Amino acid sequence: MSNLRYQISRLAQIIIASSVIFSSSIIAQDFPTKPVRIFGQGPGSTADYLSRLLGQKLTEKWGQPVLIDSRAGAGGTVPADIVAKAPADGYTLLMGHAGPNVSAVVLYPNLPYDPVKDLAGVSMVAIGVTVMMVHPSISAGTVTEFIQYAKKRNDLNFSSAGNGSISHLGGELFKQVSGINMMHIPYKSAGAGLTALLANETQVSFLSPVTAAAQLKSGKLKALVVSTQERFPGMPDVPGAAEAGLAGMDAKLWFGLFTPSKTPKAVIQKLNSDITEILRRPEVVEMVLNQGIQAIPSSPESLDDFVKSEIKRWTPIIKNANIQAN
Repeated sequence: MSNLRYQISRLAQIIIASSVIFSSSIIAQDFPTKPVRIFGQGPGSTADYLSRLLGQKLTEKWGQPVLIDSRAGAGGTVPADIVAKAPADGYTLLMGHAGPNVSAVVLYPNLPYDPVKDLAGVSMVAIGVTVMMVHPSISAGTVTEFIQYAKKRNDLNFSSAGNGSISHLGGELFKQVSGINMMHIPYKSAGAGLTALLANETQVSFLSPVTAAAQLKSGKLKALVVSTQERFPGMPDVPGAAEAGLAGMDAKLWFGLFTPSKTPKAVIQKLNSDITEILRRPEVVEMVLNQGIQAIPSSPESLDDFVKSEIKRWTPIIKNANIQAN
């Protein structure tokens, strides 16, 4: 009798589980049936550019509006917190990056969300580099010349898109591998950091090519090196860190879409399938590459694993540099 009861109980569990899976699949097939919102960062940032590009293409594909909500400041933790606490239905997405998904774990002891437990990866969107760019008043034309120049001075400042952003982490890593000293000046967004550099409030910055494309092309700023060992396809004329003798310099710029962790897997897979299709379109690949980044979709699982590995890699660098949130 006990064995029969066990079998009946197991059968009931299987029926319930199958019903949930079936219901989720039906929901995913119809998704979306109302507007979707992507939370990104401030205007002028790469996250904002990618959010708007992807939002436009998804709107065309779905026939439903994709709204972009850009929030600057706090290293991207404000929009990440909003998404982490949103209904887990796939209608609220985060354009995540190193700030809210990686460095925030170390910088904010009372972080109101857990980027690993509360956010689920949908797909990587793009990977790129930051570019070490300097104000024209800096006479150095190469990284080697800049390092020699910087070692003779003690008054250089570098701007970033905020504490814990990849532009901040890249600058701190550059200081470590080059042996120079610079004062970090954080701004609320990449656009604000760029404005400070153009005004010579800061002399150096480590920003995305998207942010400063026009200024680099016009000669208002000089690009000295990209933040990865190899040259980057989006900026083939700018040396990689290995050529400059900067062993250990590797600060990839990356962006991925996330949703609340309890979102049904079938919905996440539907999002992933549609986003992957868009990111593989030749015209989208070209548009993104022209901005100095590469469209690289991924599986949800590989994005989750990537975030965990980045947290592990950057935690000791942040602590050794004594980087603070404020």
